[in-house]
Amino acid sequence: MKVLLVGSGGREHALAWKLSRSPDLTQLYCAPGSPGIEKEGARSVPVAASDLAGLLDFAQREKIDLTVVGPEAPLVAGIADLFESKGLRVAGPSRQAAALEGSKVFAKEFLLAHDIPTAASQVYRDADSAEADLAKGLFDYPVVLKADGLAAGKGVIICHDLEESRSAVDVLMRERRFGDAGNRVLIEEFLRGEEASFMVFTDGSRILPMVASQDHKAAYDGDKGPNTGGMGAYSDDTILSDRLKARIMSEIVEPTVAGMARRGTPFKGILYAGLMLTDNGPKVLEFNVRFGDPEAQAVLPRLDSDLLEVLDCLAAGDLSGQTLQWSPDPVVCVVLAAQGYPGSHPKGTEISGLDLAGEGGGTLIFHSGTAWEEGRLVTAGGRVLGVTARSSSLDGAIMSAYEAVNKIYFSGMFCRRDIAAKGLARAEAARLSDDS
Repeated sequence: MKVLLVGSGGREHALAWKLSRSPDLTQLYCAPGSPGIEKEGARSVPVAASDLAGLLDFAQREKIDLTVVGPEAPLVAGIADLFESKGLRVAGPSRQAAALEGSKVFAKEFLLAHDIPTAASQVYRDADSAEADLAKGLFDYPVVLKADGLAAGKGVIICHDLEESRSAVDVLMRERRFGDAGNRVLIEEFLRGEEASFMVFTDGSRILPMVASQDHKAAYDGDKGPNTGGMGAYSDDTILSDRLKARIMSEIVEPTVAGMARRGTPFKGILYAGLMLTDNGPKVLEFNVRFGDPEAQAVLPRLDSDLLEVLDCLAAGDLSGQTLQWSPDPVVCVVLAAQGYPGSHPKGTEISGLDLAGEGGGTLIFHSGTAWEEGRLVTAGGRVLGVTARSSSLDGAIMSAYEAVNKIYFSGMFCRRDIAAKGLARAEAARLSDDS
């Protein structure tokens, strides 16, 4: 089977790593690709992920059997509709279904219409009205401001007082730091609890859940600093109890899939529910319509089943008969970022130590933003590498990941040093409870 993978980040590297292990794969192409993805045997295609016409031309010319789309932007732009209109299979939702991520306002209205638990919120279309209601004290602090459209995971600002919220309105709606995503803004109730990421495969009716994971959005240890696309993630079986997983499926995932089908816009692809586990149960923070990044780097190494087979059946609209096998081993992914991220950051900085960090023994290094420059591997993005380790225990996976991190260097490199710390704390609390 000839497969086209769209994208170039750490998520796409993890997808390439997993797809390359399928016995059904004959050739993997990646547009535009990366040095890490090429290491998995993929051929890079010099076509941008945003160039839908160019991607279609390549897929038709090379007779691609299946296209797997990593990032959200091509899905929101309608790549699945375009390809399927030409008889090409795509493992991803239609443009209308992708609105669950493409518009936070649409997602919020959908959640409320289907009685799916989420935070209370108000939509604003101009900065003056938003500021006026904030000044009136209509919202309790902290409060969350969200840009309506795509903002690479960075269009969410948590504000602790009126001054911060006014500044957020300026950033989102007046400065338009995230472009048209600031046309509308949600001011939303701040939910307290622990976050979790829950992803599923669905063909529009049947649902295959993945193992849970937990992202670390804030730039710095202790969940401090600005929101990022994700500074690391881990996956293990203690994140969600069986009872919570059943509740998430019955109260959130199943109503979402059924509701999209009733609208005439069935969701076929990877549905990602970003959740807050509150005292009143799980509530939806956001939907994504593709694998999370870096959640994919933590979840896919636990998948023992053939990913290509699952995605091909999903694209064909029939997951019946498919089952998933998962390793019980925890996985930890630590993101190495460039100085200044998530703001402006330098590119072209030489990376060293990858050979020392090595791979094997449960350790993988996924390239998020790298490039070749005059024979040197250099930085080419804000998130540069995802150092990933799998072990029989969570503390073992953490130790292996950070041992590899400590062997890698590029000027200005930084990372969070507390990835999966909440998992360790949860395990210790459970141990003390058992002892008592």
